[in-house]
Amino acid sequence: MSLEKILDKIRGEVLRKDAVRQKIQMIARKTTRLSKQAIFFIHKDKVDEAENLLREASIHLDKLRELSKMYPNLLYGGIIDSVFEEYSEAQIFINLIKDEKFINPEKIGVPSECYVLGLADVIGELRRRSLDLIRKGRIEAAEKSLNVMERIYVEITSYDELLLLIPGLRRKCDIARRIVEATRGDVTTEVRRKVLNDAMRELEKALRSRIKRD
Repeated sequence: MSLEKILDKIRGEVLRKDAVRQKIQMIARKTTRLSKQAIFFIHKDKVDEAENLLREASIHLDKLRELSKMYPNLLYGGIIDSVFEEYSEAQIFINLIKDEKFINPEKIGVPSECYVLGLADVIGELRRRSLDLIRKGRIEAAEKSLNVMERIYVEITSYDELLLLIPGLRRKCDIARRIVEATRGDVTTEVRRKVLNDAMRELEKALRSRIKRD
C-alpha cells in the first residue's frame, strides 16, 4: 500500500472519529443543561418536573454509551466527565429530597469517580436549600439539611484514598468544608434568634398576664 493510501485511510478514520466526538459533545451539552434545570426545579419544589428532565437526561446518556462503543476513549477520556458529575449531583439531590436516601452509582449508571465528585457538589445545593428553608422560617428542616451536608463531607473525607486518587475531589472538599462551616453559622444564628424571640414572647405574655391580675 502506498503512503498516500495509508494517509488517506488514516484521514478517513480521524474524520469519522471527529464526527463522533462532535456528536458526543452536542449530546453532552444537552444532558448537562437538563441536569442543571432539574436541580433548579428541585429548589422550586417541582420534583415531578425535575424527574421528567432527569429521565430525558438518562436517555441522552444511553446515546452517549452507545456512541462510546465505537470509540471508548472519547467517553471515558475526560470529554464528558462533567456531564456524569452534573447528572449524579441532580440524581443524588432529588433522591435526598424525595426519599431521604442516597442512590448508588450503579442505579443511575454513572462511573464511580464521577458519582463521588457529584456527591461533593450536592453539599452546595443543600446549603442553598438550607438558606431557603431559613427564609421560610423552617429552622428544623434547615438543621436537617445541614446534618446531611456534614454527613456527606465527613464520609467522603474519611477515605484518604478517594482524596488522593480522584482528581479534583480534594479541591471540592476544601470548598465543601467552607460551605458547611458557613451554613452551620447561619443555622446557629437563626436558632439562637428563634430561641430569643420565643423567650421574649413568653416574657411579654407573662407581663401582660401579671398586669391583668394587678
